[in-house]
Amino acid sequence: MARVISVEAERFPIAGTFTISRGSKTEAEVIVCTISDGKHVGRGECVPYRRYDETMDSVRAAIGNIKQRIVSGMDRLALLEAMPAGAARNAIDCALWDFEAKASGVSVSERIGVKSLPLETAYTLSLDTPDVMATQARANAERPLLKVKIGGDNDIARIKAVTEAASASRIILDANEGWNDDNIVENLAVAAEFGIALVEQPLPIGRDGILRDIAHPLPICADESVHQASDLEALIGLYDAVNIKLDKAGGLTEALLLRDRAREMGFGIMVGCMVGTSLAMAPAVLLAQGADFVDLDGPLLLARDREPGLTYEGSLVSPPSRSLWG
Repeated sequence: MARVISVEAERFPIAGTFTISRGSKTEAEVIVCTISDGKHVGRGECVPYRRYDETMDSVRAAIGNIKQRIVSGMDRLALLEAMPAGAARNAIDCALWDFEAKASGVSVSERIGVKSLPLETAYTLSLDTPDVMATQARANAERPLLKVKIGGDNDIARIKAVTEAASASRIILDANEGWNDDNIVENLAVAAEFGIALVEQPLPIGRDGILRDIAHPLPICADESVHQASDLEALIGLYDAVNIKLDKAGGLTEALLLRDRAREMGFGIMVGCMVGTSLAMAPAVLLAQGADFVDLDGPLLLARDREPGLTYEGSLVSPPSRSLWG
């Protein structure tokens, strides 16, 4: 039977409000692509991101524009050439991986040669006042790794507040492009003084050249500045690590290429996510095996996840079951 593709928009409420330097949201808006031949079904989830000029409508349209070629048998490698990196390609690519696994009986972990083990994920604290962020940190101080959203005028106070409130946790700071040439040197020095493990994307993409000329007292990780493997060459001398996200890379196929090339070039590896459900995290858990930092807490930030979902025990996330993905 020929392939059939369907695309559905879904919304999942966030537990409270998720805030970064660019704004806040109270729900996760996701697109699910399903590929079926009548016997086997593969699914992939993506999260359209306005920072990259993506909307729910534009992603649905992009999938619709290539739908007939997927129905006619386009494979994942051809998809890399046919579509740009981004959320739409991610949903299709992950659906194809899942479909192939279900049809062949060979799991994705076997196909990519990884031994799937539980991973320690970061847990994200939203941007707020230092006092509120200290309260968040204190409530999660038993977690071994916290990711702290910053990117405002009072970040030094925020750094001090969260490190004192969760003194036993390793901490990643994520500025989401919120620092500038005037404060980055001081902010990095304070972060190093307080034992921060990693600083993620401190400066806006295209305005991060200063990173080549200033000290790196702790590792600096590219996020918005890296989407796919072809971006890496320009990051040499600027960044020490890269954050790989399936929605930026446009699927697991490109993300694997990016991960392997980044390792060859000496970059540290972080595997991150947008705020989505377990279906979006599932392929990333396989990608993240062996990564230096893992940030796959999307479902932990939701008021409800899809069923079946990933299993989280504290900050440990287990690989996906076959019924979920892969």
